[in-house]
Amino acid sequence: MWCELCQGNFFDEFQMEGVAADHNEIYLELTPENLSRALKTAQSAKAVKIKLTNKHCPCLKVSVELPSLSSSSRIVTHDIPVRVIPRRLWNDFREPSVPDFDVSIYLPALKTMKSVVERMKNLSHSIVIEANLNGEMNLKIETDLVSVTTHFKNLGNPPWASEDGCQSSAQDRDLESMVEARIDIKKLQQLLAGQQVNPTKALCNIISKRIVHFILLHEDVSLQYFIPALA
Repeated sequence: MWCELCQGNFFDEFQMEGVAADHNEIYLELTPENLSRALKTAQSAKAVKIKLTNKHCPCLKVSVELPSLSSSSRIVTHDIPVRVIPRRLWNDFREPSVPDFDVSIYLPALKTMKSVVERMKNLSHSIVIEANLNGEMNLKIETDLVSVTTHFKNLGNPPWASEDGCQSSAQDRDLESMVEARIDIKKLQQLLAGQQVNPTKALCNIISKRIVHFILLHEDVSLQYFIPALA
């Protein structure tokens, strides 16, 4: 999973000093639950500050100013341990590159997909996602006892720029020809269960029998999920 947040949409003030002038970045590793727990206390906050400190070890200091009936403010502070990633390892954490895909298609409403996948997961451990360049997508499970397919039509295909190599390779394909990949159904369910609100745009890129790449665009957050195909 790869997520990007635009600083201007979340912070009124922002000060950053990276490891060097030409590399104004800091890479941190932390336990997501710790940060989530700290931010839950900030849901009714007047202000929140997040600061990288180094007390006994590197920490993200989350200071939450809560509303108070008196003139004095209530401040709750969380120190979240983090690991600073050395610069020699930065390349391991770059945005994943995606090979030329065979099909790109807009997704149906995620709530609809979620209900379909939740029913299917009781019947199979894997699911086949297939789509074509005519706006059609199918979700399929096949076992010795049952075969179930859900069809989606008129979804539309994103207009990728013509100079993009993946677009030209897809243009040579028959519009009706389906491209498919079989993936772990639990991983797809986790992706869909994690979406609290429908994104402004949601699309799926399929590389035949290799990978399914989901892109979810919200107003201020972009999310990418990479689910490898099963053998």
